[in-house]
Amino acid sequence: MSTTNAPLNILISAAGDDEKWKSVMVDRLPDANIVTEDNSYDPETIDYALFWKQPQGLIKTLPNLKAIFSLGAGVDHVVSSPSLPTDLPVIRLEDAGMADQMVQYHLYAALHFMRDFDVYSAQQAKADWTQHDVARISQCRVGVMGLGALGSAVAVSLSNLGFSVSGWSRSMKAIEGIATYAGKETLAEFLGQSDILICLLPRTSETENVLNSSTLSFLPKGAAIINAARGAMINEADLLRALDTGHLRGAFLDVAATEPLPESHPFWDHAKIRITPHIAAATRFEESVDQIAENLDRLARGETPRGLVNREIGY
Repeated sequence: MSTTNAPLNILISAAGDDEKWKSVMVDRLPDANIVTEDNSYDPETIDYALFWKQPQGLIKTLPNLKAIFSLGAGVDHVVSSPSLPTDLPVIRLEDAGMADQMVQYHLYAALHFMRDFDVYSAQQAKADWTQHDVARISQCRVGVMGLGALGSAVAVSLSNLGFSVSGWSRSMKAIEGIATYAGKETLAEFLGQSDILICLLPRTSETENVLNSSTLSFLPKGAAIINAARGAMINEADLLRALDTGHLRGAFLDVAATEPLPESHPFWDHAKIRITPHIAAATRFEESVDQIAENLDRLARGETPRGLVNREIGY
């Protein structure tokens, strides 16, 4: 960390993990003054804030902030704040140990459908020993929506395993071995050749409910969906309808519109849905703090930090 005339003052608000983040930050940045909301501090002295699901109204109490760090890949919890100054930099974590976990999760989920484990699970409930032909992995077409650091890692790993992989994003990306699409005008074509659709889009006003009755209808009959991005990407009623009518074979969901998923929610008991409790990729504290410290160095040198959010597009 670059030395300055005065130590940095850093506030952490991390939805219950404040002390864990503080402990790792203190070890990594021993010369900084690091506090949580439970500590006594002068709001006017805070230089940087580290937030995860920060309380409403907290930002406007910190008049001299130089930047906000999001303690995760998503930044919607910060950029959606009405009190966020328009010129205040927001910095997200680009990987922080999450990519490997995302690859593992999506490999498991993709093989769940490619190897018909959803079918065999249903047969087990009926004591049905029927065997099915094993499909060629190269004939299973996987579409990845969102080609940021995590989406690209998932797409490349599944392609290397033998899946036929394509990707879709807001702007064109070039990834070796991956057929890529960009923009709303190509979405129907992209969806139309996705036997397994993976959603890893960032949450913005444009991506909320991007998977709805209209777009889901573009998927091939019998397609499956894996969503480990945000629950808001999928219109839940439309997804249930597509599953119940048989247009979709199944869904593997790590996120929901309301979390924790309410006990009465129909997803829990649906035969075609597998639920995991937002565990696809956990933020690694040490890797995250290393990345934050590197970006604080960059800011001190007047350089652009890695993971700087484009406020116009929301990620």
